[in-house]
Amino acid sequence: MSDKFRRVGRAAAGELQRAAEVATCDPVWSRMRSEGADLAAAEPALASFLYATVLHHERLESALSYHLSQKLGSTDVGPMMIRQIFDEAFASRPAIGEEVRADLVAVRERDPASRSYVEPMLYFKGFHALQSTRIAHWLWREGRESLALYLQNRISERFGVDIHPAARIGRGILLDHGTGVVIGETAIVEDDVSMLQGVTLGGTGKELGDRHPKIRRGVLLGAGSTVLGNIEVGEYTRVGAGAVVLADVPAHCTVAGVPARVVGCAGCDQPARAMDHMIHDEPLDYVI
Repeated sequence: MSDKFRRVGRAAAGELQRAAEVATCDPVWSRMRSEGADLAAAEPALASFLYATVLHHERLESALSYHLSQKLGSTDVGPMMIRQIFDEAFASRPAIGEEVRADLVAVRERDPASRSYVEPMLYFKGFHALQSTRIAHWLWREGRESLALYLQNRISERFGVDIHPAARIGRGILLDHGTGVVIGETAIVEDDVSMLQGVTLGGTGKELGDRHPKIRRGVLLGAGSTVLGNIEVGEYTRVGAGAVVLADVPAHCTVAGVPARVVGCAGCDQPARAMDHMIHDEPLDYVI
């Protein structure tokens, strides 16, 4: 066997070993790379885009920082600078990468429009806005408030989602569509929450201090729902579409209406994962 064929064989073996290592330590990213390769083969017009966005990168964090920097960069702060900020955040706080993966799994499991893991990263602006906000929150906590607010503004302009960088957002979050979502400065959204378009977590006026809602684990927030003030929505509760919540909500129930009132139980143990927006009680079904 010639030296040339030996070198090619060793290179191929090295690629296979690296792919196996990636699959073992990061199954989400391994799956995304495989899906990206399949998409590139199926649609040659997107091959260059998929290579630059997915296949060129060895880590999910690198791919995401590149992709989002292309969307958020401007003539004022270019894509290269935005990418450096993202890379710095991922390196400084590796837990952000874990949150990204949890969010990807949440989208894949809960959104019937998601047919793969790579699609949300490439195309879903709710996911884009949430991951960009995680970087803005890191900047805020690092005392770089002006840059965090600049990034918040770019996220709002680019994706139609306005989340204050001081807001605390858990992991395993689904922003379905994302358009029109507004989350205030002192809001808390715990793990495994799902929210649809047009959700507002706001204040009730010009009060200062802790003034925004606390959304506990596993809550499902229906489209166009509004939660106002320093109130708590209990864990594993459903808030109906268009509801206006002005007072604390118990855990494991469904609230609907203006103002919102309890209209039934949550329907299941984990409504944010089930994404069931109907009350299946007699004598009739209610859309929430």
